[in-house]
Amino acid sequence: MRNVRKVKKTESFKKMQETVVIVVGAGPSGLATAASLNLLSIPNIVLEREDCFAPLWQKKSYDRLHLHLPKQACELAHMPMPTSYPTYPSRLQFIQYLRDYVSHFGISPVYHRLVESASFDEVTEKWKVKVRVINGGSDEIEEYSCRFLVVASGETSDAFIPEVEGLSSFKGEVLHSTQYKCGKEYAEKTVLVVGSGNSGMEIALDLSNYGAKTSIVVRSPVHILSKEIMHLGLFLARYLPFNMVEYLTVMLSKIMYGDLTKYGIIRHEEGPFTVKAKYGKYPIIDLGTYKKIKSGEIQVLPALTSIRGSEVVFKNGESHPFDVIVFATGFKRSTNKWLKDDDLLDDNGFARLMPPNNWKGKKGLYCAGLAGRGLTGARVDAEKIANDIKTLL
Repeated sequence: MRNVRKVKKTESFKKMQETVVIVVGAGPSGLATAASLNLLSIPNIVLEREDCFAPLWQKKSYDRLHLHLPKQACELAHMPMPTSYPTYPSRLQFIQYLRDYVSHFGISPVYHRLVESASFDEVTEKWKVKVRVINGGSDEIEEYSCRFLVVASGETSDAFIPEVEGLSSFKGEVLHSTQYKCGKEYAEKTVLVVGSGNSGMEIALDLSNYGAKTSIVVRSPVHILSKEIMHLGLFLARYLPFNMVEYLTVMLSKIMYGDLTKYGIIRHEEGPFTVKAKYGKYPIIDLGTYKKIKSGEIQVLPALTSIRGSEVVFKNGESHPFDVIVFATGFKRSTNKWLKDDDLLDDNGFARLMPPNNWKGKKGLYCAGLAGRGLTGARVDAEKIANDIKTLL
């Protein structure tokens, strides 16, 4: 008979912890909010389900990633990036900036904390937050009470892979873009990238640079801009009407990239900034992928319909064999599973209202970085939230 070691179970519930503000998420939005609160001496607790701050950047991003926008557009509240940084900092440089940011503002996230529910108590007029400790197999539950609750769990919280007929039969490797690091290990392999956003396009470029036989699924119309065109558009937006900036941006893109349909890519009928505002889809910032597509080194394919073993079947009826499939198909948000009585966020976990009214709900509920405005939006939201809470204390 085996010796079975008895493990002493931890207490089911710990004593309720009280604070003024709870911030859910220690990504850039949560860090910017905590920094803004700390500057105003407002007590707060930051809860993070992973084991580090900014886990998407630290653990779930590919090696060659750089910021796609100039560093000035990506700075968090109250602290610029170092002047020694290039215009487009690398992933490692941005992580170091965040590390310095956490240290400078004295932010101390509580890690391994998965929020299971958050509801407003009408009697005490406070938020009750139930948290599961997910470290070392513990079943421990913690409870928190706060006057203000900030949802800063990010737009990219839960990796999403769509259901594809026959995917389970695929004989090769399947991974999400959050699991992809470098193309070196895929040299000479036949790789399909599903998803034509910025991550998909850059991963396809990285794979091709390392000698993988690369194809990419481009299912929907897109806009392709160079970094320079994007930078110019952001600059002109300060001085010119929106429609004029968008017209000039599209015109420059057409001059640089020409007719994309011959390569299997359709340019969106609406302008790139309109598409971003209406549908939350960023324009593709071209880092060299277009040149590879034009030369035939990267093959563009339509939507896939099913998988049969190693063969992938596409909408045009063609099928091709692949060794690896990388799904760069984005993310879902799980906020609606734990946030109760909420009219601030929609069913997809984004702010219901458009900026500038996106950040504030009722009963002391706020959200930061959930309006599709990237790091710039996170910075603006964080400052507004902290200043608003200060006026209510």
